[in-house]
Amino acid sequence: MKYIVILCDGMADKPLEELGGKTPLEAARTANMDRLAEKAEIGMVRTVPDGMAPGSDTANLSVIGYDPKKYYSGRSPLEALSIGAEMGDKDVSFRCNLVTLSEEENSYEERVILDHSSGEIPTEEAAVLLDALKKGLEREGYAFYTGTSYRHLLIQKEGKVVELTAPHDILTRRIGEYLPKDQVLREMMVRSYDILKDHPINVQRRKEGKNPANSAWFWGAGTRPALTSFEEKNGVKGAMISAVDLLKGIAVGAGMHNIIVEGANGGLHTNYAGKAQAAVKALTEDGFDFVYVHIEAPDEMGHQGSAENKIKAIEYIDDQVVGPVAEALRAAGTDFRMLILPDHPTPVRVRTHTSDPVPYLLYDSTKAAEGSGTYSEKTGKQSGKMLEEGYRLIDHLLER
Repeated sequence: MKYIVILCDGMADKPLEELGGKTPLEAARTANMDRLAEKAEIGMVRTVPDGMAPGSDTANLSVIGYDPKKYYSGRSPLEALSIGAEMGDKDVSFRCNLVTLSEEENSYEERVILDHSSGEIPTEEAAVLLDALKKGLEREGYAFYTGTSYRHLLIQKEGKVVELTAPHDILTRRIGEYLPKDQVLREMMVRSYDILKDHPINVQRRKEGKNPANSAWFWGAGTRPALTSFEEKNGVKGAMISAVDLLKGIAVGAGMHNIIVEGANGGLHTNYAGKAQAAVKALTEDGFDFVYVHIEAPDEMGHQGSAENKIKAIEYIDDQVVGPVAEALRAAGTDFRMLILPDHPTPVRVRTHTSDPVPYLLYDSTKAAEGSGTYSEKTGKQSGKMLEEGYRLIDHLLER
């Protein structure tokens, strides 16, 4: 038996008036998911424990089978594992987003955060901007590390974990009251604006009608995590396919293999087909028992507040990942169990994560469960199945 998780980041949502009272998942054409749903178990799962922030970090740890209350030590340290940033036991890691702030105001504190991702800036451009920040901001005890797209890191030697605000939680708001209380971090953010505002890359981005990456934003502080081996814990050899450093970092911490897919970028136009092909190859040729395919696009479209593009992302996943993977595994004569779900909701209306339970679809190629015929938030709730401890879902997938 082979096992595959297709994690559709932020896919769950609320009914929208412009969609006739449907969610983006309900409005999307998902023939492949619905075909599986006819013979699959549908239910609901709480991936974010009560009292914890609804992030992709806590939620994905749950889905991969790690209780966040036991294993979570902060978001950015997981990303640090992915990009190879060295962290001592007393070091603190901060996520450093490249964000877009409004530019008309006289002071930094009065500016408004317009885009947490600077228009999903390409890594090639972001790396040049990070070099400028390194030259202008690095000091003893602080080091910047380049990640992917808008997602980067700052490591503080022997630092202290401080409370910081995620930029996607305060879109369209003035930033003054959300700036770090830590004086060094605050000064770095203010100076980053002066360094980046008129950088040639941002001058060109404005000419092209793109959002400039005109400020650093620090959040997600944490210390080095310690995850137990996924293979030792579950008895299966696992691989991760993701464009996002957070998920790659979880894989490194759990001793899973990271499979890099060319053209996978975490955006709406990522290489969906390449991820599907890599997953099938890992399961049928390369000796892996378990593959976790993480797709960021629905989450990013939720943050952008675009129902239209969120629907597109879901349809791309259905057409280019779910269908081809199921078909290829059947053609190879491989018995498999497939779990499809979001990690958390990212409702278009609020443009950030929420803690609500999410619907899951669990398909077993060797069984014919009584399914609902469709997969959605509504059918998940109607099933009457509710798993309160999300980290136990992996046991259900692996039939333990």
